[in-house]
Amino acid sequence: MKRKVLSALLCAAMATSLFAGCGGGSDDKSADNAATDDAAAGDDAASDDAAADDAAGDDAAEEEVAEESTEAAPDAVSTVGPDSGTHMEMWSFVEMHNEFYAKMLEKWNEENPDRQIQITFTTYPFGDMHNKLIMALQTGEGAPDLCDIERGQFPNFLQGEPQLYALNDALEPYMADLVQSRFDIYAKDGTYYGAPTHVGATVMYYNDELLSSYGVDYKTIKTWDDYTEAAKKVNEASGGEVKMTSVDTGGTDWLWIAMAEHGEDYTDAEGKVTVPESWNKMLTMQQGWINDGLAIVSPDGQLDTEGGRQAIMDGKIASFPKALWYMSRFLSYSNGELDTMDAPGKWAIAPCPVFEEGQPRSVGIGGTGTVVTNQSVDPALAAEFISYAKCSYDGCVGIWEELGFDVCNTSVWKDTAITQDTSNKYIAFFKTNPFDVLNEIEKEIGAVTVNQNVFVLQDYINVNTLNAIMEDGQDVTEALQEAQDAVDLEQ
Repeated sequence: MKRKVLSALLCAAMATSLFAGCGGGSDDKSADNAATDDAAAGDDAASDDAAADDAAGDDAAEEEVAEESTEAAPDAVSTVGPDSGTHMEMWSFVEMHNEFYAKMLEKWNEENPDRQIQITFTTYPFGDMHNKLIMALQTGEGAPDLCDIERGQFPNFLQGEPQLYALNDALEPYMADLVQSRFDIYAKDGTYYGAPTHVGATVMYYNDELLSSYGVDYKTIKTWDDYTEAAKKVNEASGGEVKMTSVDTGGTDWLWIAMAEHGEDYTDAEGKVTVPESWNKMLTMQQGWINDGLAIVSPDGQLDTEGGRQAIMDGKIASFPKALWYMSRFLSYSNGELDTMDAPGKWAIAPCPVFEEGQPRSVGIGGTGTVVTNQSVDPALAAEFISYAKCSYDGCVGIWEELGFDVCNTSVWKDTAITQDTSNKYIAFFKTNPFDVLNEIEKEIGAVTVNQNVFVLQDYINVNTLNAIMEDGQDVTEALQEAQDAVDLEQ
């Protein structure tokens, strides 16, 4: 246990020292849900979750190697656009992102014959790309014109004077229709530096077919007390073979939900990281579920793993909370081993239960902010292109149809030609329409602050606290105080 604690804190400290000149830091194994959401890009994107969520504690040696090497070999390289166009470089850590940007570049060039762009798209491994970018910005050379930065990594690039180009002017034509909170997480002092990919609204996924067979109507579940009563009914009716849900020991999605519902954050007014009071409520409730046999511990620590997804397919759990980007997991495993995660028409999407009715029912989890670096050959042109690609109506329709993300442009949410298109694979698969849920919770999607000390707390929670509470039965209050003590050493 002590070795895990030391390793988790060491990773955070090493990353901070590495990036101090341009950004502060977190490593690619410590940012909560770091690339989970955008690894969902399309039906065959490689999952970055394993490199982002759990393993900070035992990877200090690997992190040292990553820090020493910035010349990472790319996974894929392609060039799109005419040779006569302004040539730019763009990096991402998800190949499907670059494939989408390439399609949007073709549309841009069709619509802007006098402002042609050629882009060489390069896909790097998650950690390698972020390390390579931070080094290039530190040294003042070698950075691409455009680059994806995962939300958990983004604070690294906002420390001091950001070496990024302001997107405010380029975003202005679209801002009236955009979800403001998703831009605030990529902003500093009122300046927007990142164009988001999605809202990441968290919802409950209910196996309606399974729940109905046990006499449970998910539509009647409004509070966590309702949810607990439903869990008792499922457990009794199934003879203990099926549980209502699983609780995570390697991810903090449930804790983000608790924070959002109580209007809390990781940080106080001075920016100090403080364990939220709502965590005690959520973890005490979950520990009770485990003790009463109403839930299981998520296989492999959380559901966006092979073991976690298998538990869903095997019908071992009947519901769970995840961001809307998790829809793509139902259509295909990212490793391509299975064509579908489960049969169409069985699963419904609904707002999350709350501790008290009237509380907000969602929180935005994960994200990727695409930036224009200050080394771009034409930063204004690059900013206009990426704002068009990710924030315009056409761009967001493309993100929805190709990547299955809940886009930031709410005009798409209101367009029945899109929202009622039953030929869309996501709309066809789920029992409920995801846009109906989005429109219902539009004003209730909270945001959570992420900074360097948050990474230390998340590492500690994922490596130690959740296991101690769910697996070892440690007192919740005691376990959370230990987590607070650990982060206090770093701030």
